[in-house]
Amino acid sequence: RPENSTGNGPATGNGTNGSVCDLLRRGLRGPPAPRELDVAVRVVLYVLIFVLSVGGNALVVAVLALNRRLRTVTNCFLLSLALSDLLLALCCMPFTLLPGLMGAFIFGDVVCKLVAYLMGVSVAVSTFSLVAIAIERYSAICNPLQSRAWQTRSHACRVIAGTWALAALLMLPYAVYSTTRPAAPRPPPAQCTHHWPSERVRQVWYVLLLLVLFFIPGVVMTVAYGLISRELYRGIRFELDVKREVAVQRGIGGDPAPTCDEGDGCYLQLSRPGAALELRALGAAAQQDRARINSSGAQLAAKRRVIRMLVVIVAMFFLCWLPIFAANTWRAFAPRAAQRALSGTPIAFIHLLSYTSACANPLIYCFMNRRFRKAFGATCAGWGCRRACPRRPPEDEPPMASASLSKFSYTTVSSLGPP
Repeated sequence: RPENSTGNGPATGNGTNGSVCDLLRRGLRGPPAPRELDVAVRVVLYVLIFVLSVGGNALVVAVLALNRRLRTVTNCFLLSLALSDLLLALCCMPFTLLPGLMGAFIFGDVVCKLVAYLMGVSVAVSTFSLVAIAIERYSAICNPLQSRAWQTRSHACRVIAGTWALAALLMLPYAVYSTTRPAAPRPPPAQCTHHWPSERVRQVWYVLLLLVLFFIPGVVMTVAYGLISRELYRGIRFELDVKREVAVQRGIGGDPAPTCDEGDGCYLQLSRPGAALELRALGAAAQQDRARINSSGAQLAAKRRVIRMLVVIVAMFFLCWLPIFAANTWRAFAPRAAQRALSGTPIAFIHLLSYTSACANPLIYCFMNRRFRKAFGATCAGWGCRRACPRRPPEDEPPMASASLSKFSYTTVSSLGPP
């Protein structure tokens, strides 16, 4: 049957599509609120989410593109994610709000096809980018030596190009089957709809999208981050064992002498006279061991913080898009029952939640990473004078780690720096 293209697309990832927009347009017209209040609330929420999405993702793109210190493998995928969120905000939100307020799609058949297609592409790219980030992080942490051969920016760029090409091919049916149709038996009011050849084709399409753009990516990300968490836990236990072993060997596990300060290198109390030279040498060696262990612990803590940031992004993906996936699948097989249960406030909440995902990622990056916050500030404050204000590495940030031959020493998770 004909379907609204702003309401029956592949609702996945950090973007939206046809189905999202149609459901949102109808859901926000819930009967409990008067027309004036409904329009006011809708406009305010759309404007707020639109400004945060466009402004935040545009700033993420600018920071990653202009700051060479942030051009890492992981950040290449985050850049692709920000671009897809930006595409979502620009292509879906205005073309959902305006037809919803006017009661008709006035932009023509060509724009209908183009908007529906770009909505689907942004959804697919967002999901594929999250999967690529999870796989890249798993390889870097669980198989650091093997991954160094292929974890390069050029390889990341090829993967990103492949994700965009795959998304462009996958969403071609939206460009083919999207069209403007009368919204009622009497024209001229029209809506941008998906006119599928049959009901079975429609159901197969949404099941395919559910598997390719939600279920399979969700399983891959869950398994990858679960294995990363297990490896990090093993690494923490290994670091603690090393610290205890060094403490026993150097004697720093016992209580220091009352007259010694832990910061002056005095860790042993010797009873025999004439041992000052030996004490200083032993204290220097112990300081080196402790510095090495502390550096390793700091690097591990930085890795855990970066992984936490990525896990939060994935959690936001599930929180924002699981409801709309469930709604779309329900509508594909039981449209009347789903319409009765979801119309009004429920579907309005579901779709506002899905649109919120477009502005969540730049906020996560900003508040969970200190170096990214500094880069944000530098971009805002010195947009026109970057050459006149050379950047210097922050003094309070530890150096990045490199690959190690130890099974429990990992490559640096990201050059984003400690949050």
